[in-house]
Amino acid sequence: MSRAYRYYDAPTGPMLLVATEDAICGLYFAGPQRKRELVPDGDAIPDDGRPILADCARELDEYFAGTRTVFDVPVKLQGTPFQLTVWNELAKVGYGTTMSYGELARRAGLPKEAVRAVGSANGSNPVSIIIPCHRIIGADGSLTGYGGGLENKRMLLDLESREQALL
Repeated sequence: MSRAYRYYDAPTGPMLLVATEDAICGLYFAGPQRKRELVPDGDAIPDDGRPILADCARELDEYFAGTRTVFDVPVKLQGTPFQLTVWNELAKVGYGTTMSYGELARRAGLPKEAVRAVGSANGSNPVSIIIPCHRIIGADGSLTGYGGGLENKRMLLDLESREQALL
């Protein structure tokens, strides 16, 4: 299945969107926390007009404008069974809310000893914002690591809390 990519100018800085024919499979931030640069994998081609990439960019525009609280674009996740369990639970964390890694583990039916592994899976989330890994915080309420950088995590949480107050 071929993949295509395009760049997206977010208020948080440039992002890379990657999609199959019918689903988003990557949404990556640039920044110092990133484990790789915003360079698509070798088998991805530049945007070839796939509607899914345009739909994702439109939904991101709406999210950043404060008019979208839930994403409708389909995603295709590839990971270990453990990662998929965490990401599926992570997808249920509502707009404008936060929870700790321990709570995420509990909701996913995992033992509390799995908190570090849950954090690692959270950090490996390939479709940030859509699968809202920015909503997971430390047990003491502190902001913890984020692939897009802590400043972007703060900005996303501030955006959601501001918009949530208006609802």
